[in-house]
Amino acid sequence: MKLEKYTGCSQAARKLIKSDLVLKNAKIVNVFTDRVEEGNIAIKNGMIVGIGDGFEGEEEIDLDGQYVTSGFIDAHLHLESTMVNPQVLIAQAAQHGTTTFIVDPHEAANVSGRDGIDYLLDQTQHSPAHVYVMIASCVPATPIDDNGFLLTAREMEPYLGNRRVLGLGEVMDTMSVINGDPAMNAKLELFDGKVKDGHAPGLTKEEMAAYVLAGITTDHEGTTYEYIMQERSMGMTCHIREGSAAKNLEKIVKGIVENNTNTEGFCFCTDDRHIDDIIREGDIDNNVRKAVSMGISPIAAVKMATIQPARCYGLRRTGAVAPGYDADLVVWDSLKDFNAQMVFYNGRNIKDMLKIKPAPCPPHLMNTVHLAQIDPEKLRVNPGAEPFPVIKMLPGEILTERVDMVLPGTENGGEFVPNGEVDKIAVFERHHYTGKIGAGAVLGFGLKGGAIASSVSHDSHNIIVIGDNDADMILAVKELERTHGGYTIVENGAVFDTLELPIMGLISDRSYSYVSKKVRRMTTKAHKMGVPKDMEPFVTLSFMALPVIPEIRCTPRGVFSVTEWQMLT
Repeated sequence: MKLEKYTGCSQAARKLIKSDLVLKNAKIVNVFTDRVEEGNIAIKNGMIVGIGDGFEGEEEIDLDGQYVTSGFIDAHLHLESTMVNPQVLIAQAAQHGTTTFIVDPHEAANVSGRDGIDYLLDQTQHSPAHVYVMIASCVPATPIDDNGFLLTAREMEPYLGNRRVLGLGEVMDTMSVINGDPAMNAKLELFDGKVKDGHAPGLTKEEMAAYVLAGITTDHEGTTYEYIMQERSMGMTCHIREGSAAKNLEKIVKGIVENNTNTEGFCFCTDDRHIDDIIREGDIDNNVRKAVSMGISPIAAVKMATIQPARCYGLRRTGAVAPGYDADLVVWDSLKDFNAQMVFYNGRNIKDMLKIKPAPCPPHLMNTVHLAQIDPEKLRVNPGAEPFPVIKMLPGEILTERVDMVLPGTENGGEFVPNGEVDKIAVFERHHYTGKIGAGAVLGFGLKGGAIASSVSHDSHNIIVIGDNDADMILAVKELERTHGGYTIVENGAVFDTLELPIMGLISDRSYSYVSKKVRRMTTKAHKMGVPKDMEPFVTLSFMALPVIPEIRCTPRGVFSVTEWQMLT
């Protein structure tokens, strides 16, 4: 801290001068004593300088017994997944009490390399919140991916000097870590001494031990209590995820409550969450509210959203309401409902900081859909009368199951004909005009009478489409080529609606209300066309090409078994 700032804070702490702001009559959640303590909070130069009586402020606000916590921390998210400008997302989430974001920009990096990372850093530089970055570790996610760029350890090196870069983003190529791949090891070595985030679903105990040996200390991919306790037994910090498609909180918290498990090794994250869900349900406050409703004590839940992620990422002045901590504070109506009444960032009410004009987007990031001419023959699936490896989609999960079955229409050696129960899935390479198209079959999506397509397709972000006929699938892909990316629904030979995402095929250049309205309308339509009501259609679709999450996926090269690590078609 610079001397001038410290001197002012020190004088205010000793009540020699007025503080900038005093929040009076607060019920303060103390994450160090695990108690709710009544008192006043004195703030000077964006920092908490004292708790107690006798402080005077240039501004004073009587909270009349409302609860105050430190601002919440989202321990892991991808800004791109909200589909709105990062500034817009930060502003919306901050109003729900999230004042610190630990961002992994690997979506942007997979499309546009370092330019994508720099775009997110630039866009969030003046946000009404702390935005930190974990440099994307797996670009591409695996050697079998077809993405836009290759990000090596050498290209990561310049980011080490950026104060907003905290470490290495989720290391999802677990086999490259475990097998000692030299390129992966170079990245791990580069970030020695910094936090290394994990992405480790489905590892055996022995594989997990080898993974942890590499210095990886967190994971957000645990979906069961038993699995996350295996991670905790090895010292990993577990991020409990509640996103738009991956909703893992209920199962994990149920286990924590039933087993009276110590919650010190847990944090909350959203990972991938639509702006519409944030507006309707909240951000990290949604995680906290759900956890408390299931039996986690309010103070334990607050700690999982504040001091524990702060310590995990080495944020020494974040996460507590105490002298010496940043004045990132949230005033809540209760420790049950967690409705934010006021939010302060560096001692300023964020309502006075929300009118921030986003920086312009570089033109080359608005032109990233590069499709070769589509060959309809590549969409055909002809396994004969033999069982075919089908992707079974699961509501509330991004995990899949493999089901080997004889496809409709192939019983006598014919071509696969989708029937609404078993749909066709295809992934079109969209970065380098290669013309690669991988096609397969899915169970559980239930789409009838058309096709749904997305250029958001983790993590390589090729164009992915599910439909019950080839003509509508091709029309949907061509529609996204026209708009330079987005979401689209085609019904009976006509485009029903499209959400344009022209920035890297991932992000809208329109308002959050426009995006929210479109997503809501298209989601409703998808459900009317047969997608189960408890499945978020677009986010779930976007994960069906990610070959690092078990059990089975579809890529531009064909159907791939994650558990066997081999192409199946």
